[in-house]
Amino acid sequence: MNSVLIAVVIMIILCLCRLNVVISLFISALIGGLLAGLPLHHTISTFTDNIVDGAEVALSYALLGGFAALISYSGITDYLVKKIIQSIRAEETKVSRIKIKVLIIVSLLMLSIMSQNVIPVHIAFIPIVIPPLLSLFNELKMDRRLIAMIIGFGLCFPYVLLPFGFGHIFHEIIQKGFEKAHHPIAFNSIWKAMLIPASGYIIGLIAAMIYYRKPRIYKEIKTNQAEATVELKPYVLVVTIVAILATFTVQTLTDSMIFGALAGVLVFFVSGLYSWKSLDDQFVDGIKIMAYIGVVILTANGFAGVMNETGDIQKLVNSLTLIAGDNKFLSIILMYIIGLVVTLGIGSSFATIPILAALFIPFGESLGMSTMALIALIGTAGALGDSGSPASDSTLGPTAGLNIDGQHDHIRDTCIPNFVFYNVPLIIMGTIAALIL
Repeated sequence: MNSVLIAVVIMIILCLCRLNVVISLFISALIGGLLAGLPLHHTISTFTDNIVDGAEVALSYALLGGFAALISYSGITDYLVKKIIQSIRAEETKVSRIKIKVLIIVSLLMLSIMSQNVIPVHIAFIPIVIPPLLSLFNELKMDRRLIAMIIGFGLCFPYVLLPFGFGHIFHEIIQKGFEKAHHPIAFNSIWKAMLIPASGYIIGLIAAMIYYRKPRIYKEIKTNQAEATVELKPYVLVVTIVAILATFTVQTLTDSMIFGALAGVLVFFVSGLYSWKSLDDQFVDGIKIMAYIGVVILTANGFAGVMNETGDIQKLVNSLTLIAGDNKFLSIILMYIIGLVVTLGIGSSFATIPILAALFIPFGESLGMSTMALIALIGTAGALGDSGSPASDSTLGPTAGLNIDGQHDHIRDTCIPNFVFYNVPLIIMGTIAALIL
């Protein structure tokens, strides 16, 4: 049996059994390495050496989580949410509640999309916006699985299709993957090839909005964010806006999320708005929220390193190639399955693209696939696991915000819905694109 396949399956099973994602990744990496014949000390050293690849991202998320907590502490989001709840209770009509639901869905969708392209903060907006909104979601009886789907769409669809912000990075990785495979492509051709596959996200979002439209009741549990609400004053508003602008400006100029978050945090500390003691307490609480995501990302990098070291990814492709033979349709489906397996384990489409490109481009060329079809194949295969992997920040981010009160399960309420409603349409539309382009 293939060690990579076994490791990923074990990781998924352990997560479904509610074992912590970090522990599941550790165990799966060790089993995968040992099954591949790697000595225990070599498996452990490979895992440890590859952890450092995710250190910058992990630190960025931790600092952004602290910055997000300071914004929440200012009371702005709580103030806005309370105003909305008061307006709902004042009218108390079905039409008014529907209007608010539509406004929430559209606002979160736009905010999530902009976080990838227009203002590339990725998942950093989630701990700022989502926790204060939980009481509003509870008031409207909105299914949090729908919220997870909306955010998941905004985190994945833009970078898959649009060559801006994180999308520009994703498309550059695809282009470099083709160059390494001695098959150069034009950068502007990537978004055109991804038009059909990306439509799978739209189909999945529409289906999810229909499926999760029914009311779902949650308990009203007070959280630290709710207790930290303060009276909204003009100076608070000014300081918060300046902090946000400072974060975006510094991040844009330095191309570093770490220094961007640090700039925003420093604005709060030098403003004199609150005592340093109270700000420090909130900052540490915010770091705790996002630090867990950072730990998962570090662990996922270690897991990915071990999987690459086994050499069984290449063997997996070779074995499936023998099964498919010259059947183009079956070959495409099997390549998507490989992409799904690899990305589910690694948890990052960005990290998976180089691996898949090196394996799939020669195979696709042997089948007579066009350049546009190959782009659609590689891009879709890379994106598949990002929408359902327990180790992906596209699923960890929504869970971090929605599970503040312990009523949103990472696997059952975020990963499985994302996997079902996004990956299935992606495979269908990606297959169509690979066949007709």
